[in-house]
Amino acid sequence: MLGDDLGRARRLRISHRPVSPAQRLAREQGTVIKDWGGRLPVAVVYPNTYYIGMSNLGIQTLYSLLNSYGNVVAERVFWEGDGKPRPLATLSLESRRPLADFALVVFSISYELDYFNVVRILRASGIPLYASERDERHPLVMAGGACITANPMPLAPFFDLTCIGEAEPIMPALLSLVADGISDRRDKLLEALARLPGVYVPRYYSGTRVARQWAENLDDFPVTSVVLTRDTEFGDLYLIEVERGCNWSCRFCLVSSAFCPMRYRSLDGLMAQAELGLRYRRRLGLIGPVVADHPQIEELLVRLRQMGAGLAISSLRVSPLPQQLLRELAGGGVKTITLAPEAGSQRLRRLIGKGISEDDILEAVAKVAQAGIKQLKLYFMIGLPSETDDDIEAIIRLATKCKQILDKWPGGIRLSLNIAPFVPKAGTPFQWLPMADVTTLNGRLSLLKKALPARGIRLRSESPAWSQVQGVLARGDVTLAKVLAAIDEVTLAGWRRAVARCRLDTDFYAHKRWPLEKKLPWSIIDLGIKPGRLEAELKKALA
Repeated sequence: MLGDDLGRARRLRISHRPVSPAQRLAREQGTVIKDWGGRLPVAVVYPNTYYIGMSNLGIQTLYSLLNSYGNVVAERVFWEGDGKPRPLATLSLESRRPLADFALVVFSISYELDYFNVVRILRASGIPLYASERDERHPLVMAGGACITANPMPLAPFFDLTCIGEAEPIMPALLSLVADGISDRRDKLLEALARLPGVYVPRYYSGTRVARQWAENLDDFPVTSVVLTRDTEFGDLYLIEVERGCNWSCRFCLVSSAFCPMRYRSLDGLMAQAELGLRYRRRLGLIGPVVADHPQIEELLVRLRQMGAGLAISSLRVSPLPQQLLRELAGGGVKTITLAPEAGSQRLRRLIGKGISEDDILEAVAKVAQAGIKQLKLYFMIGLPSETDDDIEAIIRLATKCKQILDKWPGGIRLSLNIAPFVPKAGTPFQWLPMADVTTLNGRLSLLKKALPARGIRLRSESPAWSQVQGVLARGDVTLAKVLAAIDEVTLAGWRRAVARCRLDTDFYAHKRWPLEKKLPWSIIDLGIKPGRLEAELKKALA
């Protein structure tokens, strides 16, 4: 699976060899260096490490988009702190300027557990944490990204404004207003920004739902690697977005609602991007929620191989999974394929709307083996609504059957399972449902850990305790801001201390089923979904 765009497991910190900013810049290709004179200085902030952030196509796209304007200079900032707020941790990479020197500070936020780093960055920079404490002396601080589009409320008190939807249609008018009004009174500028489509300004919210914005024609906005570096997880790849959105509408997944409608890039456009990418890297990483759904995917892969490209691809859907597609991927050097059955039992797969059967899964595994792929990764969730231990046993049985199929092929094919607890997400049919408690999740995980390694199956899992924190933040309201502000260290113990000090009922956010008539914290957001569709899907799932 490629990139933060589609990643499931997240780590608050990762271990890698320290590299100085000067060394990083020296190793980069595509860095944009501009003189600040007469330009609007914008800091593009990814609230995690450089290593993780530079694998994220969203941050690369935002950096490129902003720097495409002649009157804008955009520079990157990552969180490289060691847990203690240090001003040096929040200097821009390009010019080593502090965040306070910028006119506009833009956070790109894709994962709830990065919320802690948002607070760390603002504190380390010396910028007042709460928007209500800032004035014309301070930068304008805004945020966007998948988490913000779904539910901006836990972070809303920290931002002057948030962008709901995709950056491409929002940025032109927003930058124009900021460039013209940044020297005026802050309240006047914020009032003007609040009138823009897709912009939520908490201080001047009118009561009208904020409509999510999206780019109609992806070919108008190429999304590829812009800055290439070896100092990141996908350093040997040139990443290309193939499509955006998903038509499969799994009931737990945010993609089909936050990134709809499904849009594909043209074959000619993709080939042009590939031609450019092959000047820098031998391998191309094809990115999207369901890359294989592109109507010309097989022709695309054939033509890329004819160009001599090595290939990598984000996870594939179990069905349909054409054998020709797998052959082309294997011929392009793909060693690992990722599939996501999500649940072991047919009952749960039907409940979550996955639309695949056990026969589909086993057939897909056989096709992967036949294509000569060396490693297969399967994604499953635990703690799904109505799950029992029998459903966990179904994962074990299904994984065992998959391993038996793979073992029939000479040379050996490695099988690994990635296990993630179900977390209810805003904007999905399951947004009203609770997640399983930590004790239950640990028990289910223990069953898998005892059974799967004994069968020669590698197992990786996300922390149930941190997943519970993620669940609280995913369904949170503005009350969560004071908890985030109260964190003294980003550990589970630090989280629990802050929760206790703020007297927050975490069970309400993570473990309670909410009535359908409840006004949701994110009800100010209009994702563009037909009224009643999410409720109908929930009722259908639980019927």
